[in-house]
Amino acid sequence: MFAHEQVNETVMREFTVLPMAFGALFKTEDDIVELIRGTYEALRDVLAKMEGKVEFGLKVNWDRDKVTAELEDKDDEIRHLKEQIVSRTTGSTYFARMQLGRLIETAMTDQADAYIREVYSQLRDTAVASRANKPIGDRMIMNAAFLIERDREAEFDQKVKEIASKYEGKLSFKYTGPWPPYNFVHIRLKLERGEGATEAVAS
Repeated sequence: MFAHEQVNETVMREFTVLPMAFGALFKTEDDIVELIRGTYEALRDVLAKMEGKVEFGLKVNWDRDKVTAELEDKDDEIRHLKEQIVSRTTGSTYFARMQLGRLIETAMTDQADAYIREVYSQLRDTAVASRANKPIGDRMIMNAAFLIERDREAEFDQKVKEIASKYEGKLSFKYTGPWPPYNFVHIRLKLERGEGATEAVAS
């Protein structure tokens, strides 16, 4: 896989690369030629759309405990309900704690959405397109891919640094790339009876 990635990075310096599933093997060179001949129009169309573009990944994480503590301090309704639960010496606090949990979860979702909107709004003008992927784990609130023109890489990079600096201490940013446009091109190979068929889609 490392060798495969090295080839990708080398070719990407001068040419447009279309991502395909890792590990797709052909028995002979003739099979490759036949596949390309049969899919020429589709591949040419996608290559034209992706020419001069690369993908960058951006993952944003936060500290849930820290965010919860901040919400409990600044949100009056949450703070008052928590105070009532702590100060109550008799009777069950079950329903109050359930209500508090719902309030905190709603407030955290709203806060995460606000952060995500802010990040997208800051990067939208320098990106050709973006794609939201499912966050991984409890700490991640944003897992996105951005399609960038090669000649705007430095501008995009600077924007990411500015946002990361603005939210330092609240959010952590993991920024990767450039990559082939994995999230924006979908090439599906289907091999049957020795014949190759493929579908290439740019989205």
